[in-house]
Amino acid sequence: MAVKYELIKQCKQSGARLGRVHTPHGIIETPTFMPVGTQATVKTMSPEELKSMDAQIILSNTYHLFLRPGHDLIKRAGGLHKFMNWDRPILTDSGGFQVFSLSEMRKITEEGVNFRSHLNGDKLFLSPEVAMEIQNALGPDIMMAFDECPPYPAEYEYIKQSTERTSRWAERCLKAHARPHDQALFAIVQGGMHKDLRIQSAKDLTSMDFPGYAIGGLSVGEPKHLMYEMLDYTLPELPANKPRYLMGVGSPDALVEGAIRGVDMFDCVLPTRIARNGTTMTSGGRLVIRNAKFAEDFGPLDPNCSCYTCQNYSRAYIRHLLKADETFGMRLTTYHNLHFLLQLMRDVRQAIMEDRLLDFRDSFFDAYGLHDNDKGF
Repeated sequence: MAVKYELIKQCKQSGARLGRVHTPHGIIETPTFMPVGTQATVKTMSPEELKSMDAQIILSNTYHLFLRPGHDLIKRAGGLHKFMNWDRPILTDSGGFQVFSLSEMRKITEEGVNFRSHLNGDKLFLSPEVAMEIQNALGPDIMMAFDECPPYPAEYEYIKQSTERTSRWAERCLKAHARPHDQALFAIVQGGMHKDLRIQSAKDLTSMDFPGYAIGGLSVGEPKHLMYEMLDYTLPELPANKPRYLMGVGSPDALVEGAIRGVDMFDCVLPTRIARNGTTMTSGGRLVIRNAKFAEDFGPLDPNCSCYTCQNYSRAYIRHLLKADETFGMRLTTYHNLHFLLQLMRDVRQAIMEDRLLDFRDSFFDAYGLHDNDKGF
């Protein structure tokens, strides 16, 4: 089997899982956060910098790499690991979310999705079989089944039909997957904000015995308490001996709450996207470094942070770089935000090991300024 989950410990206080995911390119300590490298790069970061902050696994995007430069080219380059010079694990998503969110002109059929490229308007087609062909060529350690991510809110009947189609597509993905010996295929549980559909989706997919399971269709605009409610319904339906991945979630509060509920893996563009706009995550809460009050602040972004940025550069300097549209400023804030979340997950793992994750959550939320579940990052 390409991927194997090892449970090390469950937190007596919270029930959270401490584990390891074994992959062909190394071991992932969980719970973990995966930086997003949409186009075979984490924006502004080098692989060496990601390793220096101990990113264990990164995510790349099937849809974007399919459009540019093309999976055949990446295959000729020796696969995604070689192409981007990253020798640790890689996960690729299925492309489904991007087809539905980026392409205004699309038509969903049982066979797949016809859509137009957001780059040049070309007519394209993605199906379970095409998604498997692309990801088999890219060569990640973990690949995702092709699914439909319904919008929020949406009518119950639409979500029911969409969720059932996702299960049929998952079965087709299993059949089309050409490299099960060295690439693990994860299924994606859907069902919108409906308990019965979430549970049915989980039951349908677990009956097919995938190597791992993702929870999709959350963090799409719904309030946080509703996302946690769906996790509470869904996670008990997933096998305890396989990895559980919550897609598209990266705010500090949601990472902690997700881990408490038994999630092993998370990913999100949030830390890198807000960094480029000058917003940083610190132990004292969110800090918008572009604000005028930091113009003469010669202290670090976060006095409690050991990252490269905080050890070497001041708030005033970083603000200057961002105001001057200097790329280095974006690199420094991106480095810090990614380091912050990776350190948060190390702290979460330590708290699980010491049976104190609920205590950790309370103290972290107090310091960060998060006193209710619907506050943002």
